[in-house]
Amino acid sequence: DVQLVESGGDSVEAGGSLRLSCAASGYTVRTSNMGWFRQVTGKEREGLAGIGRDGRTFYADSVQGRFSISRNYGRTTNYLDMKNLKPEDTAMYLCAAATGVVPSRLLLDATQYTIWGQGTQVTVS
Repeated sequence: DVQLVESGGDSVEAGGSLRLSCAASGYTVRTSNMGWFRQVTGKEREGLAGIGRDGRTFYADSVQGRFSISRNYGRTTNYLDMKNLKPEDTAMYLCAAATGVVPSRLLLDATQYTIWGQGTQVTVS
């Protein structure tokens, strides 16, 4: 299995940047699909970015051009680089892993993911 721990959340001024990290462990981590999601109380969880087992990436329209997902060479950590942050980006950000086959078009679908971290809070003012 895979275990995930997010870090890097902070309070930041509008227009600023943050790098979120997701530390991943487990014997299947190198063959997992990874995704970043965010959730605000009372709203549906929103898929932001995904990276497939082959390295392909997919982004939500709302963050295209501002957010970037990547993984280190050993795939023990994945990152969400965020720039030009806006107050509406304020949310709990969660890292997720899917160990099976996930088509690119479903990388932002929360129901495809079975392994989740606890989340890291991002507040933009």
